[in-house]
Amino acid sequence: MIQLPRFIVGAALGAIMTTLPMKQAQAGVFVHLFEWKWSDVAQECENFLGPKGFSAVQVSPPQEHIQGGAWWTRYQPVSYQLNSRSGDSSAFSDMIQRCNAAGVDVYADAVINHMANGSGTGTAGSYYDSGSFSFPVYSGNDFHTPCGINPEDYGTDAWRVRNCQLVGLPDLDTNAAYVQNTIAGYLNHLTSLGVKGIRIDAAKHMAPGDISGILSRVNEPLYVFQEVIDLGGEAVSAGEYTGTSDVTEFRYSSSIGNVFKNQKLAYLNSFGESWGFLAGGNAVVFTDNHDNQRGHGAGGSNVVTYKDGSLYNLANVFMLAWPYGYPKVMSSYGFSNGDQGPPAQSVYQNGSAECGGAWICEHRWDSIANMVAFRNMTDGTGVSGWWDNGNNQIAFNRGDKGFVAINREGANLARTFSTFLPDGNYRNVAGDGRCVTVQGGQVTLDIPAMQAAALHVGADCNGDSGDNNSGNDNAGDTDKVSVTFQCANGITNWGQSVYITGNNSDLGNWSPASARKLDASNYPTWAGTFDIPADSSVEWKCIKRSESDASAQLEWQSGANNSLQTGGSGSSMTAQGGF
Repeated sequence: MIQLPRFIVGAALGAIMTTLPMKQAQAGVFVHLFEWKWSDVAQECENFLGPKGFSAVQVSPPQEHIQGGAWWTRYQPVSYQLNSRSGDSSAFSDMIQRCNAAGVDVYADAVINHMANGSGTGTAGSYYDSGSFSFPVYSGNDFHTPCGINPEDYGTDAWRVRNCQLVGLPDLDTNAAYVQNTIAGYLNHLTSLGVKGIRIDAAKHMAPGDISGILSRVNEPLYVFQEVIDLGGEAVSAGEYTGTSDVTEFRYSSSIGNVFKNQKLAYLNSFGESWGFLAGGNAVVFTDNHDNQRGHGAGGSNVVTYKDGSLYNLANVFMLAWPYGYPKVMSSYGFSNGDQGPPAQSVYQNGSAECGGAWICEHRWDSIANMVAFRNMTDGTGVSGWWDNGNNQIAFNRGDKGFVAINREGANLARTFSTFLPDGNYRNVAGDGRCVTVQGGQVTLDIPAMQAAALHVGADCNGDSGDNNSGNDNAGDTDKVSVTFQCANGITNWGQSVYITGNNSDLGNWSPASARKLDASNYPTWAGTFDIPADSSVEWKCIKRSESDASAQLEWQSGANNSLQTGGSGSSMTAQGGF
């Protein structure tokens, strides 16, 4: 039986909670464009998310917040005016209309548990003072009596977790009618603009009944998922909230990171509910999110992030191939400390997305982006024909719709596999884009170390590639060309070398950890020759980094990405960049 996510409708005070089947819980993929400006999100919906088949985009909290450069200022609301670091109400409305027109729903991050700490003027010019509980729409009667949440309370005292102040933030009395009506008014404003879903931030710090009371006042159908951080053994559990809507499954993130970093991939053959997770139809899943990639909110050494390079890429391929939960892809900006805010420059420069430097854009990495179509195409099918080598090479079928193999070892995985795919020629959408043949249910693959292969019935080599190519993928002829990359003025320090990375797996998918090292024979010009797909559009940049630590001594080539259109199979060419 296919489970459906919960959609909340409220017609008036005390309305009955209703579930509306709109889309399957395991269908689709959405992306979190963390801290993107509204104008950038709109262009990304039109240029990439819509063509690639993403179901929705999660955007940062749109309401007025405190001023400051740190990312967490967005989570300290001053009012419910739509004026934030990402843009004003006009830009927000324009973004929603353009994303909806591109077939991409907008999910807004809703911060409704608390208001801002301290005093000052918000991003829309509103004055606030938490000491006197003075806010544009709230006063002292609208908050719980101040009390603190001690670390031990999370394991023993659900009341304090839900009624006391999260890191000193004034805690709204979300059981009060005025507070519920005010929050619902904000959510109704969002839905009137075309917002299709919300993420309820800090849901574990509110009673489930309070959240239900708020949502019962929402006038339009709305997809809801609640942030409940629960790794087990806590006084507040994620399962308490599934009667209201979908819930974030942080145990999934911790577990998938732990397996890919420390365990054997062979252990993943029963990944999901048997591991103690929520029912798949109730769970929103992710490899990492904006909190835990920084060590906050159930973060830790097990969480895999973009800084793990090809390992992160493989974990996302597995997440998008495995039929559990509603997957969310993280799209980050580069950071070196847990408080660092977003880059000053926009993502879009001169009409194109500048990814791979200040903005990481993991959702544009070839393997991740192409697996969105795999997820959509294999919806409704289960796992069959699991294979593993007892260690870190795995493969499985998604019925007769798809097949995936992942090689997290240091040597090639060369093997003939059994599939349920119809006979034909299929494009490897998670790897080098080459075409392979399935005949009699058999396919022979040679997968390089730390790479994957994924085939699905929407990506045949005789017509449409099935990946909704938008110029960033290995499309067309999948044979190789030889390209000599040169990076001029590569003056380095001791222990530092020059590398290249770009928008396909052969160049490391914009990951410094997976970048290709160049030779310094003609220093300070560095050069290297690599085989990349023929007849494809390639974007790339030169970087400097430590030879031993990809995140140390890191310096990106400034300006726009270098562009390269490769020629026919067997040809050779030179591409130039520099510092």
